[in-house]
Amino acid sequence: MLVIKEHGVGSAAQAQPLIDKLIAVVAKQNGWTASAGKYLTSREAAETQIHSVDPHYGIMSLAAFLALGPKHKLDVIGQAEVAQAGGRQYHIISKNQADLAGCKGKTLASDHADDRKFIDKVIGAGKFTLGDFTLVETKRPVQTLKKVTSGEAECALVDDAQLAELGKIEGGAAVKSIWASDKLPPMVVVAFPSAPAAERKAFQSSLGKICAGDGKATCREAGLSAFKSASASDYASVMSAYDK
Repeated sequence: MLVIKEHGVGSAAQAQPLIDKLIAVVAKQNGWTASAGKYLTSREAAETQIHSVDPHYGIMSLAAFLALGPKHKLDVIGQAEVAQAGGRQYHIISKNQADLAGCKGKTLASDHADDRKFIDKVIGAGKFTLGDFTLVETKRPVQTLKKVTSGEAECALVDDAQLAELGKIEGGAAVKSIWASDKLPPMVVVAFPSAPAAERKAFQSSLGKICAGDGKATCREAGLSAFKSASASDYASVMSAYDK
């Protein structure tokens, strides 16, 4: 199983032991005699893993799923709810501007700008594109916030996890959300074509049990609150927007 979490807090090295524990819970519940999981922070790393290990399943950030899904014929079988906010909603924040129109034509900091298609088509959804701003690309979530608090950028595009951290940053109290995207569906649980039909059906049926009983503490430690069965229809609106 591949776990792909882009723009997450912390490193793959820190997260891997938690994923190992989670996969052990899943394997025990499903009677898998052999299992392995790999935590990745980019779709580029995911491509390498997909070609080298031929995985059966994946848990992916929404943007990674939209980019990789058609190419690798991924089928949606479930959803993973993350306990900590992050990636469910995006905000444009500013210290000086009162609305989205006020930010257009001005500097916009973001560490999410590496995926223009996702931002323009799914997040902006006709309200804006990154081309409407003078982009200030950043590499880290906190760096984006500091660009606005320091005045180096007039506005910033952040996700809900970053917005929650704003109050902990010096000068953050003066910065407000002036625009919010629609609420997005959670991380996606997918099956690769290599997953046998019977195994896949059993795994999908067991998703709701992962964070219950013995798995509850493991899920909490990994920052997950629940898994549930789902299908492509739960992601139809964002898939359609991304492919327009």
